[in-house]
Amino acid sequence: MSTPAPASAAVSAPPLLAIRSLQKRFGERVVLADVTLTVPRGRVLAVVGKSGTGKSVLLKCLAGVLAPDAGEVCFEGRPLSSHDPVALADFRRRCSYLFQGNALLDSLTAWENVALPLEQATLLPKPEIRARVAEALRRLELEGDALRYPSQLSGGMQKRLALARALVTRPELVLFDEPTAGLDPLRRNAVFTLIAHAQREFGFTAVVVTHDLPEALAACDEVAFLDDGRVRFSGPPSAFIHSTDEAVAAFRDSTSALAQSVAALRAGGPLPADTLG
Repeated sequence: MSTPAPASAAVSAPPLLAIRSLQKRFGERVVLADVTLTVPRGRVLAVVGKSGTGKSVLLKCLAGVLAPDAGEVCFEGRPLSSHDPVALADFRRRCSYLFQGNALLDSLTAWENVALPLEQATLLPKPEIRARVAEALRRLELEGDALRYPSQLSGGMQKRLALARALVTRPELVLFDEPTAGLDPLRRNAVFTLIAHAQREFGFTAVVVTHDLPEALAACDEVAFLDDGRVRFSGPPSAFIHSTDEAVAAFRDSTSALAQSVAALRAGGPLPADTLG
């Protein structure tokens, strides 16, 4: 009689999200050349990189807003494809997308904005919808603002409202597209704190596309650095901070490079040759 394999030899579960050789171009312009990346379950992954490296395009491919030209996205080991509508429907039911501009409906109250995805995409009875909306607003400290309209809320409250709407369906994966765009440093910190707090409360996995490197390194579990349409680095923030890769170091240490360039200019030196890339 054969002996059962020890637990350590068991095949580990696939990552929640796996991206394999993803490619996307617009005309002659290659945006994603060959992106391969895994997103472990229950982690917050920050996708960083220079402007124009394909961060938001990657997120839109993950969300199904854009169709990649080649490669595949797998959710729990199952490829997402138009040839498998069941897998696509399952993914969309378990995933939420937080738009850069919040995309709140001004004609609806805070309560109605949060209830909308449940009313449109589920068959839940009204009492269950009311209970879920109330819970989402309470967890994000908006229960006292349920009857107010987005225009009556501060920018930070609008961000929390958009997050409440994204989380009310209880997704397993949340995609954040530049959640701190246009915010000052204090509000950027508040948004990343909010994401970290909500992730702990709700237990979702997150992919956060951002330009805000210091905040991402402080608040996220993993970092992926996109460069020329490829993942140049993927790992924990501590490894990113100590990476000796030339492209990673140039992006990570850009503030120090700025200080050195300005100091040289003030001393009468020339403008660095690669100032604008």
